[in-house]
Amino acid sequence: MASLIQKLSIYAIPTLLAIILHEVAHGWVADRLGDSTARSSGRLTLNPVAHIDFFGTILLPVVLLISGGFVFGYAKPVPINPYNLRNPRRDMIWISLAGILTNLAVAAVSAMSFRILASGFLGSWGLLIRPLMMMLMVSVRINIILAVFNAIPIPPLDGSRVLVNLLPAEKSMVFSKLEPYGFLIILLLFFTGMINFIWPIIRFFLILFLGHHMI
Repeated sequence: MASLIQKLSIYAIPTLLAIILHEVAHGWVADRLGDSTARSSGRLTLNPVAHIDFFGTILLPVVLLISGGFVFGYAKPVPINPYNLRNPRRDMIWISLAGILTNLAVAAVSAMSFRILASGFLGSWGLLIRPLMMMLMVSVRINIILAVFNAIPIPPLDGSRVLVNLLPAEKSMVFSKLEPYGFLIILLLFFTGMINFIWPIIRFFLILFLGHHMI
């Protein structure tokens, strides 16, 4: 029980921040490109209350943590109205990429901070900041996982939003018909183990940010 509480205390803040920043990034870019829906809905905030989805933000990450699987989660999607955008097809690509790129940026900053603290320049303070170092390590991992997973081109993940707006109109319409089955496809990937194809990509970014000796 004590071990679980310790894990929860280490994982809670980095996971929550990763999930919230991902959604805020979507809304912020949409706002810059002409759609103020997220701002008027009060979603351009770091206040967790505005973003928490009970299952995706709380229950799912906790269950995955207890089960020993990789920690993953999601927040309530930020509302976006493509009709308010100046160039809907182009702008939706940037809005979709915003969450992925933000997670990678947070992972990079977390990794840099971890390396600085791990270098020992704080001397005797090193042991006292060990919990912070553990949280930074979690931040690197969870943000990379979120970025890579969301890049998969399956609805409703961000990768599918990018692909549907890159495809010619006719093929885009055909691809969009997968939307009702997207969640089932994702579940199938998990249950069959086919989702494992993302691990080499995740490991690539972990090595890129932390080096072989830190992962």
